[in-house]
Amino acid sequence: MATPFATWHEDHVHFARLLDLLENQVILFQRGERPNYNLMSTIIYYMRNFGDRVHHPREDVAYARLVERDPDMQIIVSRLQQEHRVIATVGEALLDRLNEAEGDMISSRAALEAAGAMYLVYYRNHLSTEERHVMPRAAQLLTEEDWEAVDATVPASADPLFGRDVQQRFAILRAQIESEERVFSQG
Repeated sequence: MATPFATWHEDHVHFARLLDLLENQVILFQRGERPNYNLMSTIIYYMRNFGDRVHHPREDVAYARLVERDPDMQIIVSRLQQEHRVIATVGEALLDRLNEAEGDMISSRAALEAAGAMYLVYYRNHLSTEERHVMPRAAQLLTEEDWEAVDATVPASADPLFGRDVQQRFAILRAQIESEERVFSQG
């Protein structure tokens, strides 16, 4: 069984992979080509429903425990918590623009492109900050009791995309990820 710390990092690896797929679709859109809006929507749906509702609440508990142990982490933790809110808001706006696009009702190409770019920039920076500055301190300072509190934050549930039993809604996305992994490993 993975530790909460290992799960935290593994989630980040998964999120980065999804952001890569999303960015590839945004690039197609920027070139004037038609991206796979359904794939993009599925990525954002997963990030909003798993990332914002499972992963981020667990991080918030780890952050609070970390600040108790190292008050100097307060500034960076406060910024990361604000980023959780911004990422959720921008993700919702991007999902709205993608839903319009899927229905061939793009109200503004610029709004869709801006929402995609903002989501990618905020999320990548967020992951980078956590991996470089927060997680090493958490690994040093958080106790077993702290990690148990993190683990208890959100009831244990299988990851609907990267877990053993992929939800039907995510089957095509999972197949896309596995296909790209095979191509990457052969290249």
